[in-house]
Amino acid sequence: MSIVRFEIIATVFELGSFTAAAEKLNMTQSAVSHAVAGLESEWDVSLFIRDRRKGITLTEVGQKVLPHIREVLKRMESIHQEIALATNLETGIIRIGTFASASSCLLPKLLAKFQKKHPKIEFKFYEGTYEEITEWLSSGVIDIGFVVKGEANPNFDFVPLIKDDMVVAYHPAHRFQSEDTVDMAELAKESFIMPTGMYQSHVEALFEEAQIKPSIRFEVHDCTTIANMVQEGLGVTVGPELFLKTQQNIKVSNLTIRNSREVALACQSIAEASPAVKEFLHIAKGVSY
Repeated sequence: MSIVRFEIIATVFELGSFTAAAEKLNMTQSAVSHAVAGLESEWDVSLFIRDRRKGITLTEVGQKVLPHIREVLKRMESIHQEIALATNLETGIIRIGTFASASSCLLPKLLAKFQKKHPKIEFKFYEGTYEEITEWLSSGVIDIGFVVKGEANPNFDFVPLIKDDMVVAYHPAHRFQSEDTVDMAELAKESFIMPTGMYQSHVEALFEEAQIKPSIRFEVHDCTTIANMVQEGLGVTVGPELFLKTQQNIKVSNLTIRNSREVALACQSIAEASPAVKEFLHIAKGVSY
């Protein structure tokens, strides 16, 4: 058994291919296959199911073992970082899970500040939904995740970043253009584009509190598609200011009823995190968004 074998197992699963894993690890495909077969023989189990149509998937025992393999790799990463810290030679990688608006509005400023102090630390990014980020954190795929408090596992450790208000978005020539704040009742008169993705519950809560029903013309999952439809004048929508204010040819206004989501960084345990992750979270606390 060796750490190299563990890294190979994790990489094969992540990429779903022995060939892709070999390329990433700068190894031959036969060496990767031999390493996996050797570990399976040593443990007397099969870790992967090889299927020409479905590709590479984990067996039942593989699914149980993989989280432990990832934990060992994380611990080894922490050891390397502690040694590097003691010898004043920075090294390491931070794996971050993020959603679209966090990627575009929060992450760049945070990365810029961190990299000024720690230019040799590497990053790997995974973009997904709230649910996917929570699952990646729980299973050890990522070290840190941008999450919305209340949507994530309460057992995580959190570093609050920003409160992101729900706002109404509309075409620049819309009748709302001169209104800093729009009455919720006015939305009932508009063709409404209802989001069915990550922030749908916040939008529904607003209408429920206002005791009105929107005139839903479209129901759309993808945030960018919603923004493009608003740009074309197909209707108005309600969504997070963090995302909507960055979109071109769209105007936003506040609503008479307030609803916000609290965006935070989360990890399984700050106390047990690697030095690089701890430093990243520490710097995140001092960034003004």
